[in-house]
Amino acid sequence: MSEIVLKMEHIVKEFPGVRALDDVNFEARSGEVLALMGENGAGKSTLMKVLGGVWPYPTYHGDIFIRGERQRFQSPRQAMDAGIAIIHQELNLIAELTVAENIFLDRHPTNAIGAIDWRRLNRDAGVLLDDLGIAGIKPTDQVKYIAVGKQQMVEIAKALSKRANILILDEPTSALTDKEVAELFRVIRKLRESGVCMCYISHKMEEIAAIADRVVVLRDGRTIGETTAISDITLDQIIARMVGRELKEMYPESARQRGERILEVRNFSVDHPALPGEYKVRDASFSAYRGEILGLCGLMGAGRTTLVSAIFGAYPQATHGEVLIEGKKADIRSPANAIERGIALLTEDRKALGLFLNQPITFNTTISSLQAISSPPIGIIDTARERSVTENYIAQLHVKASGADAIVETLSGGNQQKILLARWLNANPNIFILDEPTRGIDIGAKVEIHKLLNRLASQGVAIIVISSELEEVLGLSDRILVMHEGRIVSEFTQANASREAIMEWATGARGAEK
Repeated sequence: MSEIVLKMEHIVKEFPGVRALDDVNFEARSGEVLALMGENGAGKSTLMKVLGGVWPYPTYHGDIFIRGERQRFQSPRQAMDAGIAIIHQELNLIAELTVAENIFLDRHPTNAIGAIDWRRLNRDAGVLLDDLGIAGIKPTDQVKYIAVGKQQMVEIAKALSKRANILILDEPTSALTDKEVAELFRVIRKLRESGVCMCYISHKMEEIAAIADRVVVLRDGRTIGETTAISDITLDQIIARMVGRELKEMYPESARQRGERILEVRNFSVDHPALPGEYKVRDASFSAYRGEILGLCGLMGAGRTTLVSAIFGAYPQATHGEVLIEGKKADIRSPANAIERGIALLTEDRKALGLFLNQPITFNTTISSLQAISSPPIGIIDTARERSVTENYIAQLHVKASGADAIVETLSGGNQQKILLARWLNANPNIFILDEPTRGIDIGAKVEIHKLLNRLASQGVAIIVISSELEEVLGLSDRILVMHEGRIVSEFTQANASREAIMEWATGARGAEK
């Protein structure tokens, strides 16, 4: 059995009114991938911030041991010096710098006169990339021009350049294609063989089964059960530990009936922002109906997000074609126009494009529906009404927060997503477009969102869902549209859809025409 390199004993971390970690015990070994599982808000990120020195001693109680030696980190720098590196879900690279400059940021080798030794910098970066077996990028490439999957590898190379031997990977595949995930797993296995200890945080059960050696579960800030070999536990048992109950149905049964057509998109194209004469979306035509869930899938870059963003009025000067709502042409020139016409869009990037992170839950919940909580005729916000509406959604969506005044950036990712959902539910849309609604959230929250979408469709709302998880598209959708290189190339009903058929069209193996 390999050496225990990391041990955390009786960790307690409290915030005002909340005990985020409650007597957590955690250990990891050299040369293993330890999966850290739990719902959003279970304490995973807080535990890793304690380990990484973000929450310094003594802002928490308990002990951290690295190879048997007690550590009381006062800063992330001290944790880094002890060999700990965290690869965050939001990559921490500087787009304008090269791969080599990012790897050795603030640690550039210098020559005899104190200037940066560029030849040595690029050579040392090349050695790290070669050691990881990473092809397709050079030390001199600017980061902004390389794919997200390769950027992930640069982050790992950066950590290893600091001699990290305890690597924390936080949702590392959330923005990766299947091919990039396979490349990441190859690198992880190589690191495991070299004795690196890795803690892997993910909500994707199939990934845990594929890459983890052992698994530990947190729930409500506590360690649930023993750390268990992945071969000795089923995915259903992991889920039961995470949520405190078995989840029999990921996708609820529905007897809903499709109603009349509410949205029609005709010959819709979106100009490419950097290539004159080219298009991000070309000649897209489709309809959506009341009471149905329409799935929209395709590989990254296929144009899914561009299409729904343009329908929502994000690119008025670059959009061509027609949008009809209830049979009438809708001239949507801005998101405000779209909202007025009963369209809601839950964006893929909730932090950059959806939420006001430094504002309270009340503000985020009601910002798109201020008229409903304002007193006519002068439009002063009724703060009591605002709070009542917000508290109703907090209860309805089971948001874990200290109260309606909690600042949104203090919430976990899943609870942030619920606040964004609350905003659009409060807008009472007739057409609800959701772009990756369950990305980066735990399985319990996923089930809640699936039930919510099913309920909304049963009430006559037209739902359009983009998801990179094919199982989710197949499980939720009444119909499925497939995009490839900016075009809608195929349509499936729930009865005739399959993972294999969808991927044939999504990859272009079945041609480029619908």
